[in-house]
Amino acid sequence: MTLVLNHLTEGPATAPPLLLGPSLGTSYALWDQVAPELSIGHRVVRWDLPGHGGSPAELIGPGATVGDLAGLVLALADSLGVERFAYAGVSLGGAVGLHLAVHHPERVSSLAVICSSAHFNGAKAWEERAATVRAEGLAKLADGADGRWFTPGFTVPRLVRDHRDADPGAYAACCDALASFDLRDRLGGIGVPTLLIAGREDPATPPAHLREIADAVPGSTLTELPGASHLAPAERPEAVLTALRAHFDGGARRGMAVRREVLGDAHVDRAQGRQTPFTARFQDFISRYAWGEVWTDETLSRRERSMITMTALVAHGHYEELAMHVRAARRNGLTPDEIGAVLLQTAVYCGVPAANSAFAAAQRVLAEEDGATG
Repeated sequence: MTLVLNHLTEGPATAPPLLLGPSLGTSYALWDQVAPELSIGHRVVRWDLPGHGGSPAELIGPGATVGDLAGLVLALADSLGVERFAYAGVSLGGAVGLHLAVHHPERVSSLAVICSSAHFNGAKAWEERAATVRAEGLAKLADGADGRWFTPGFTVPRLVRDHRDADPGAYAACCDALASFDLRDRLGGIGVPTLLIAGREDPATPPAHLREIADAVPGSTLTELPGASHLAPAERPEAVLTALRAHFDGGARRGMAVRREVLGDAHVDRAQGRQTPFTARFQDFISRYAWGEVWTDETLSRRERSMITMTALVAHGHYEELAMHVRAARRNGLTPDEIGAVLLQTAVYCGVPAANSAFAAAQRVLAEEDGATG
């Protein structure tokens, strides 16, 4: 049996795939505070480096490269039937993302590089670390993990334990990969949408490293997080989640496009025209979650969603909203007869008075349509 990277998959199987890569010394637990939220709208796959977490150490050996790690990620994606995916990675995981965007752009739809770099300050320090780990193990290095990873006073015991428990040989091979990594002369060729996230207190890959990438990658975006060190998804999960959602989902923009397709420009324009600072967050909530995540899930067709929505509106007596969704149902391909059949079904399960009001509301909408086309 072919060995693959240990991984955890979360979210709907039909949702757009998003792969999350870890930092050296950590496991996919690095994403514990972020991945579950991302999985609402994505098929999230977070993976462990060789010899870290549950990944076999024998997947990597001395003299390994970031390209070797990227190959393991592609093999994992292939094993899951994932052809093209969005990708986010931290530190070494971010370097893997850069390599994929440069060398395998056909596989990557969008990229986020977090607390990482296009180079890691030359080979010497990494070669020395690899030699030390091969000779002495990881206990001493793990003792200093908090100072390298977090701002003073912050820690995540699970991640420190993962560092201590990693396989020394595989960890050292990952150091070899960092020692030889330098993509500075290839950054201008990255063509996928790219987000850079820097921790302002990060001593390992300071914001200047992320600015260097942002300056070279066309159309990229840079976000700097105050109060974050090297493992920003663990220390500032809310800020990282907000940035990743906006980048990968298009935030409310994707939802707004679907909302217009289903409800029509005239309705959405009226809703937008009535928006005030008091209602702005609610409108964003509707666009981002209802339209940007639920209505875009391909598990159900839009026809099916229209039928479900009309039934729910009848059940709760929301007849003004029902009229809007009768129009949406027509836009989604339902015939007047099919709409009538849905409302007849509601008479059985929601009650005749409710269905009576629903038929009246629907008849007004359909009569307006006939008048407009007659």
